Amino acid sequence: MSDDIRNSIKPGMIVKVHQKIKETNTKGEEKERIQIFEGIVLAVKHGTEIGATFTVRKTSEGVGVEKIFPIASPVVAKVELVRQIKVNRAKPNYLRTYKKTLKEVKKEVKAKK
Repeated sequence: MSDDIRNSIKPGMIVKVHQKIKETNTKGEEKERIQIFEGIVLAVKHGTEIGATFTVRKTSEGVGVEKIFPIASPVVAKVELVRQIKVNRAKPNYLRTYKKTLKEVKKEVKAKK
């Protein structure tokens, strides 16, 4: 599950986005850390262009938080797939107010011959 799936992101995926954050302390020293943002992908815009983005939404302490990440940015260290859920649309904005549980897409298992 440690593969980087930037080129195959689809709406309905639950992903962990590893984002590099630079911080400066009171002495002026810069430190870099990685912060993980886990949520569901709502939209993928501009395909595989350099300026392509994807929107991730999560609920933090009862408040919905959405972030837009550029796919080709060096700020995004890695994108991990947690699981895939079934959605009915290309941009599932209805998930913002959806209260029911979502069905997971099962992976196909190839039979050995």
